[in-house]
Formats: sequence, structure tokens, C-alpha cells
Amino acid sequence: MGATTSRVRRVSRRPAVTAVAAAVLFTSVQFTMAAGARADETPSIPPGTESTSPPPEVDGNSPGLKLRSGATLAPAKVLDIISVVESEGGEERREDTNQTVKFALQAEVLFGKDSAKLSPAANDRIAAIADEIKLQGASKVRVFGFTDNLGSAAHGDVLSKQRAEAVHGVLDQELASAGITYEIRGYGEQYPIADNSNEEGRKKNRRVEVSFPRGESGGSQS
Repeated sequence: MGATTSRVRRVSRRPAVTAVAAAVLFTSVQFTMAAGARADETPSIPPGTESTSPPPEVDGNSPGLKLRSGATLAPAKVLDIISVVESEGGEERREDTNQTVKFALQAEVLFGKDSAKLSPAANDRIAAIADEIKLQGASKVRVFGFTDNLGSAAHGDVLSKQRAEAVHGVLDQELASAGITYEIRGYGEQYPIADNSNEEGRKKNRRVEVSFPRGESGGSQS
């Protein structure tokens, strides 16, 4: 993907804990944060896309931990370090973790307004994702559609599923002989990644995401 900006960031899959952090353990590909209170358990990503790596064990009785009186450690969690490469206008974004690759395409680069019909330029963009799926040797692919919060939630659910199915149709043509198993869902206005109170944020929320496991070789990150 022709990216013009690149950055690496640590991204928590759930809202940050509010209690005093008790311990932070780092490795080259992941880190775990244990705190004096549980974080909000509300998911911020679609179910089934959470990290499955087991967290390292943390000894709550270690003399090196400095907890306030009465505080206890919450269960350790693994938070992936995510490499993000995004086009200048944010129309396309690639996220790499140690486990998965995810492409997010804004709806405007694929479809007309309030439509699930692919634009003439959409096929080339989706074909490029298919090439990466081949490179990673993935056998399972998720295609999830999302909308902003304008209009009814029911309409958003239907439109996001139709858009996910349209993208799946092109991927299936490109990968017909690859034996891919697909999971296709439309989440409507659920799981926004930006503020729905302004058009800039709503534009980011109107998107289709294609995600799949990384291959053993790691593949290209260009």
C-alpha cells in the first residue's frame, strides 16, 4: 500500500485502567500491565479479534512491587504492540501485530454514498489486499463492515453487512483457489474508531476491515 506516513504505537484493546499501575513487563513484541483495579470490561473491538497470547505470570507478593495499602493486582493482560501505516488522508490503513494483519479501507474509497456497489477503483485496492493474504499464506479471513451513527442503527447494520459482502466477493474471486474460510459481519455503528460528533470522525468510522493471521515468515510490511 502506498503509504506516506508511518508510526509505531502501543495500543490497548480496552480503556486504560484508572488505578495506580503496579507493574509493567515488556518484551520485544508485547507488554502486560497489572494494576490495582480492573479495567472497564466493555470491548472496544469486535468479539473474536482479541489477542490470544497468554500473559506472563506476575507475582503479587514480589518485594519489588510497590502497591498502596490495601491494593491488589488485577489479572495480567497482553496488549499487542501495533505497527500502523496509514495513507496521508487516512483513506487506507494497515495494522500489523505479532499475530495479525489488518487493512481498513474507508467506505468513500470503495462505495458511493449510502451504497454497497463497489466503485471502479475499488477492485484494484481489494486485489492488493488479496495479494498480501496470499503472501501471508492465510487460510482464515475476516471481513467486517462498519458505519457511522447517522441514520437508524438497523439501516447501518444492513449497509455495513452488504459492504462487507461486496468486498468479500472480490477477495473470493482473487483467492478462488486458495481454500480461504471467511467470516463476514456487519457491525453498523458499533466499535467506532473515531469521534462520531464530527464529519472527520464519521468518515473514519465508515469503513471495511479485512484481517487475517500473519504467516510464519512475517510477510511484507510495505
